[in-house]
Amino acid sequence: MISLLLLVLLVELGAHFVNTVGAATINNLLWNLYLALPTQTSKQAAEKQKLQKEYLTIRRDLNATSSQDQFAKWAKLRRQHDKQLEQLEKMKSSHEASKAKFDSTVNILRWLATTGLKFLLPFWYAKQPMFWLPQGWFPYYVEWILSFPRAPVGSVSIASWQTACTGVVLLFSDTITAILGLIVGAKIAEKQPAAEKGPIPKSREARNKKDS
Repeated sequence: MISLLLLVLLVELGAHFVNTVGAATINNLLWNLYLALPTQTSKQAAEKQKLQKEYLTIRRDLNATSSQDQFAKWAKLRRQHDKQLEQLEKMKSSHEASKAKFDSTVNILRWLATTGLKFLLPFWYAKQPMFWLPQGWFPYYVEWILSFPRAPVGSVSIASWQTACTGVVLLFSDTITAILGLIVGAKIAEKQPAAEKGPIPKSREARNKKDS
C-alpha cells in the first residue's frame, strides 16, 4: 500500500499539474482518449464526422450548380443539403450534450482527487505523525509548530508535511521553467542569421581596404 507521505506528495503534484496545464486542456485530452475507445459515443462521433464530410461535398456541389440553368439538379441537391444539415444539427447537439456530461464527470473526479484529498487527508490523519524529529535537535516551540494542529509534539504533522510538499513542488516547477526558458532563449539566439547584423557600409568597406 502506498505510504501516506508519498500520497500527500502525489496529491500536491497532481493539483499543481492541473493548475499549470489547465482544466479545459486536460478535459479535451481525456475526451479525445475516450473517443479512441470502442464506445457508443465514439461511434456517434465517427458518424457525425462522416456526415459532415458528405454535407460539405453536397454544399460545394450546390454552390457550383445554377438554380436557373440546372433547376432539377439544384432542387435535388438542395433537398439533400437541407436534410443532411438537419441531421448534422441533431448529431451536433447530441455530441455536445455527451461532451458536457463527460466534462462534468471529469471535473468531479478531478476535484475529489486533488482539492478534495487536500482537505480530507489533513482532517482524517490530523493526529498521525508523518515521522519523528531527532530528539533534542529543535527547540520546543519548533517541535510544537511542526506538530500543529493535533500530531504528537516532536513529530511532523500531515499539515506541516503538506505545506512542505507544496513549497518543494513550486520550487522545482519554477526551477524547471527557468532552465527551459534559458535553453529555448539560447537556441533562438543561435538560430538568428548573421545577416540580421546588417551589411557593412561601402564607405567603411573602402576605408578598411585603404588601411590594409
